[in-house]
Amino acid sequence: MRTDGAREGGARNGSAGEGGSRDASAREGGSRDGSAREGGSRDGSAREGGSRDGSAGKGHTHDLRHHGDAEVRDDGSALTDLAVNVRADTPPPWLRERIAASLSGLAAYPDGRAARAVVAARHGLPVERVLLTAGAAEAFVLLARALKVRQPVVVHPQFTEPEAALRDAGHTVDRVLLRAEDGFRLDPAAVPEDADLVVIGNPTNPTSVLHPAEAIAELARPGRVLVVDEAFMDAVPGEREALAGRTDVPGLVVLRSLTKTWGLAGLRIGYVLAAPETIAELERAQPLWPVSTPALAAAEACVSSQALAEAAHAAHRIAADRAHLVAGLREFGVDGLQVVEPAEGPFVLIRLPRAAAVRRRLRDLGFAVRRGDTFPGLDEEWLRVAVRDRGTVNRFLRALDRAVTVGGG
Repeated sequence: MRTDGAREGGARNGSAGEGGSRDASAREGGSRDGSAREGGSRDGSAREGGSRDGSAGKGHTHDLRHHGDAEVRDDGSALTDLAVNVRADTPPPWLRERIAASLSGLAAYPDGRAARAVVAARHGLPVERVLLTAGAAEAFVLLARALKVRQPVVVHPQFTEPEAALRDAGHTVDRVLLRAEDGFRLDPAAVPEDADLVVIGNPTNPTSVLHPAEAIAELARPGRVLVVDEAFMDAVPGEREALAGRTDVPGLVVLRSLTKTWGLAGLRIGYVLAAPETIAELERAQPLWPVSTPALAAAEACVSSQALAEAAHAAHRIAADRAHLVAGLREFGVDGLQVVEPAEGPFVLIRLPRAAAVRRRLRDLGFAVRRGDTFPGLDEEWLRVAVRDRGTVNRFLRALDRAVTVGGG
């Protein structure tokens, strides 16, 4: 068992930079059967149109409703959590106080006008372009139910809830599978011209790839709705490549979440930015008072100047912690581990032999990571690891060293 590694700085042999170049991790690491095994052609256009169970009619069946929180429920509740992409040690005390103060108004029905106005101002938009939702997940359901589309396409691997919501609403969903050997990079030409709804994440969960804003904007077409899930964009320093606030891209719908950076997954608050007519359609599909008074208070607080400054600082800290994690993971290149790089989100996607066995061994050692095989375009060799502070990462890397050693034996 190798225990010299990952003690200080995450290195296994004293060299945190060896064994994990970008070419080795994101380009050479992805074989065709590992990245597009559901029928993806060389141009990445899978055109699967599949069944409602998420299998798309062939190949590996993906559980579209499996999410990271399943790794830390029940018998996983005591594990160190590197499975859920919510920033650790949140919400901060000042935000808890703001939310607690709103409880005195629970007798009244929620009034979202003030929160809607400050969210609009944060992005330089009129209020008619903003819709508050019970998290980004509700927005996906509203889009699936309210918009009259015939050829929806979801770009994978990505968060699976958009496709699940579309299928539940009776749509047949085509998939465009981005490929590991291409670094899971978007090729706009791979999206079928007849698609009238396209969904993509940026930065993408689980690949941590940040697509250029202009590459995504190239997907816009007359008569097409272009949905960009920017739930993790505030974890990117400077929010570079963001499309939120843009009004020059036809059919653009941007989704934002306040639950990831601020630790509000249990409160459910997010919002949609889109053209007024699209917002009106989605609003008609919403139930009355969809966002609670505490969630509205959180929305106002999280777009304040204080909160934006804190989020910007957190984004830089996440970037530094992610670099530390990636450097440590590269040391496992001798064990066949590959890191998808460059990673830009608060999580990292890795590929390694016997990943399922390694994941189980990590649980025995007290750590939860996210299985990757529930994401279309990935299989059992993939795991997603959330970025945590250096101390937690160092402990995780030591556990991974033991898990890989046992798994390989």
